[in-house]
Amino acid sequence: MEIEKIKEKLKEVVDPEIGFDIVSLGLVEEIKVENKKVFIKLIPTTPFCPYLPMLVEMIEEKMKELGLEAEVEIDFEKVWSVEMASEEVKKELGLI
Repeated sequence: MEIEKIKEKLKEVVDPEIGFDIVSLGLVEEIKVENKKVFIKLIPTTPFCPYLPMLVEMIEEKMKELGLEAEVEIDFEKVWSVEMASEEVKKELGLI
């Protein structure tokens, strides 16, 4: 399975707090595929994000739609910042 195809599917997962997809926000740090299993490392918008369990569930569902089993790891070591977001998101937020 191509990483780009997985990223496109992950764009269907929208952070309810910010209203943008997790890929455009820069929350998807890493994607690895082994056979029918995809490993995804995710950076939370905040360490105590109340939507993390819901986001993980949504990611797992989207990967099932591709016929993949997902294992999601939350990277609490990194702190998300708006600089990680795509140019499109920054424009929408009026930052550029």
